[in-house]
Amino acid sequence: MAKKSKAQKKRYGMKVEGPVFVTMRDGTRIACRIYRPDAPGKFPALFAASPYQYETDDLPHSTLFLWREVGPVEWYVRDQGYVYVHMDVRGSGQSGGTYNMLDKEEQQDFYECIEWVARQDWCSGKVGGLGQSYYAWSQWFMGIVNPPSLKCIAPYDGAVDMYRGTAYHGGIYCDFMAWWYQMVRVNNLQRAANGPGGQYMPLDIAGEMAKHQTYDDWWRERCAWERLEEIEVPVLSIGHWGKMGLHLRGNILGYEKVKSEKHLVVTGAKDVFEAHDQFDHIWYHEQELLPFYDYHLKGKKNGWNKRPKVRLHVGGCDEWRTDSVWPPREAKYTPFYLNGKKSGSVTSLNDGTLSTKKPSANGGSTDWDYPHPGWKLGTVGFGPQGPDPVCGVVTFTTEPLEKDLEITGPIVLELRASSTNTDTDFVIKLSDQQPQSKADRANGLQPASQVVSKGWMRASHREKDKKNSTKMRPFYTHRNPQPINPGEIYTYEIEVMPCAHRFKKGHRIRLEIVNGDSPLTDSLFTHQYLYYKVGTDTFWHNAKNASCLKLPIVPAR
Repeated sequence: MAKKSKAQKKRYGMKVEGPVFVTMRDGTRIACRIYRPDAPGKFPALFAASPYQYETDDLPHSTLFLWREVGPVEWYVRDQGYVYVHMDVRGSGQSGGTYNMLDKEEQQDFYECIEWVARQDWCSGKVGGLGQSYYAWSQWFMGIVNPPSLKCIAPYDGAVDMYRGTAYHGGIYCDFMAWWYQMVRVNNLQRAANGPGGQYMPLDIAGEMAKHQTYDDWWRERCAWERLEEIEVPVLSIGHWGKMGLHLRGNILGYEKVKSEKHLVVTGAKDVFEAHDQFDHIWYHEQELLPFYDYHLKGKKNGWNKRPKVRLHVGGCDEWRTDSVWPPREAKYTPFYLNGKKSGSVTSLNDGTLSTKKPSANGGSTDWDYPHPGWKLGTVGFGPQGPDPVCGVVTFTTEPLEKDLEITGPIVLELRASSTNTDTDFVIKLSDQQPQSKADRANGLQPASQVVSKGWMRASHREKDKKNSTKMRPFYTHRNPQPINPGEIYTYEIEVMPCAHRFKKGHRIRLEIVNGDSPLTDSLFTHQYLYYKVGTDTFWHNAKNASCLKLPIVPAR
């Protein structure tokens, strides 16, 4: 996509009103800030809702302010003729009530606020949802409660299953959500010196997330995924391959389950910061989101309906793949088997291989003890190059590829494993390992690599949800954890996040397995290495117990 925006004179002055209070069914007053063209007439409205306070709209564009996720507000109003309404959800900003993170009360507030907006004399009666992250979570629920005036939603970077997608990856508690909630509380409460104090959020939601270790009614109330089929309006779901620990799964599963008119876009943004930065730029809205809104809220015949239903950025080659369906029909799932033979290409605990050849009867197994004495920060060790995320993990690596190989679609690791413990964790990474000179290999330097995908699973959470599982995406209940028997071999089908990536000729595909991670490698989305994770795990790779990585190979376009 070209990163240009058309030069254009500003068409409207902008009138800013706030706080404007909307009274809910229980008497709670919800605060909004309204940005609208300072001109006669009726305009469609874009609606954004979060606990991040509308005052943050005034902040400059910067990835330092990760909660400023509303996009170019002034551009939408002055240049495009939209009203922009920013709602502080109950218990945040200047809104009354108690904040309780997307509970049923907040969901109903979306309905009532959207209908209030549609009734105003400056509104055309048509409203669309807009925004990133929490604003995208809100949009899924806006669609679910289906206010009559809502005509479309565009959840950019938004999870649909808070338990599986953000707080308990594969049943493993993630540190991010507790950090996130404390950040929200501080931002709502603290002000500059001598300024009036903000609002304190009294509920210990971080504590609730830690307490509710399984997928129970507390999580179900906040889970859009179970109700996505109730959405009736058109949906533009935009995800990012680099947001594996937070939103990627939501945008893809959200697209899959929605039954209304829908489009899926997955960008090449590599992390939180790239995804955030992109959403702040006019060029992105001009090329991607504005045509969607103009088509559904203004009735413009701009060709939006002729765009491909699925557009995916392909990593490794910086190209785009378009399709009418997801996953691609031409994806051919190919098993790559784990093998004990040395690859000689990387320094790790075992340096095993990955091959399409089935293992032999005496293929053996790989044992590893944990915690590893070389780990310094989480599961990262240190080597000649400094921090080394690979030297202290188990790896299985292919031979150099004889030709380019592209994978697009969901991924599954079928792992045969046993443990000395009654429970264990699997943290999976799929990496693109680049060629390395013989001299660097001889000197013990690690080859350059890029993490392409990740997956997680706690062994005790292996109860499968048969109704929602598919051949290439195991789905787990996370309701009935059961210990494993020490020494017994189990088959674990581990969901690895979908991806679209081309491994170039001469590169290698590398599978990494460990039971933890590190802030150095996983940024905000780490998993605490808890005290009971001491023992030995065994990964089996013989004919009787053949472990394999199932990759969706597609013809390169």
